[in-house]
Amino acid sequence: MTIAGEVVGRIDRGFLVLVGFTQLDADDAVTWMAEKIVGLRLFPDEAGRMNLALGDVGGAVLVVSQFTLYGDARKGRRPSFVDAADPDQAVPLYEAFLEALRARGLRVEAGVFGAHMAVDLVNDGPVTLLLER
Repeated sequence: MTIAGEVVGRIDRGFLVLVGFTQLDADDAVTWMAEKIVGLRLFPDEAGRMNLALGDVGGAVLVVSQFTLYGDARKGRRPSFVDAADPDQAVPLYEAFLEALRARGLRVEAGVFGAHMAVDLVNDGPVTLLLER
């Protein structure tokens, strides 16, 4: 991931996590998300079944703040972002999320909240999940 041509985060094997917060989110959402990500078993075991978690494979997490996940495009041609948390609320949640992942033993790389980031992805497998409580 780069900002203005400078690499700010890079991982090898692991998850690319696009994270957004709504106005209704609080610290309990951060805890739930971190626990869910740590426990997801998406990597293949010796039999080829998705049975291993990040910790089992020495994986890392690349986290990108993405308020546009809560864009509502049901009406009109330009999405509304009224459900997305304002930066005053979202930044502390984002930082708490990064720390919650690190506290659970994961290597975490992250972008800069609100920055224009270029993210390169090699999608090694057919898995993309939407996690919401």
